[in-house]
Amino acid sequence: MAYGAGLVIVGLFFLALKYFAQLSKKQELIIGAIVIAIVFGAITFNAYSTQQRDSMLGAVLKFKQSRTIDCKGTDVNNSNYTLSIGTYTFIGKENTPNYGQMISASTCK
Repeated sequence: MAYGAGLVIVGLFFLALKYFAQLSKKQELIIGAIVIAIVFGAITFNAYSTQQRDSMLGAVLKFKQSRTIDCKGTDVNNSNYTLSIGTYTFIGKENTPNYGQMISASTCK
């Protein structure tokens, strides 16, 4: 849905350029190439962000299922860590060797 709205906006942008600006074909092609590069960059960034979010939420799900997950060489489980839902950070519990240690869920697999 959002991609469709984006395409409509880009189309309206090009129509406005066509009818309200005196641009040569070369200038139109340059502007078109720049807009297309921006659109593809946004799509690529969106896909990357979605993949990162899904990876992080997968690690959180494993943690909630009482499984051990690997976070940059550190084994994280619910007997040694708690999960801060607001920041998706694992925090070491008191009376454990990991007390006070904070690990972002985005670094976990």
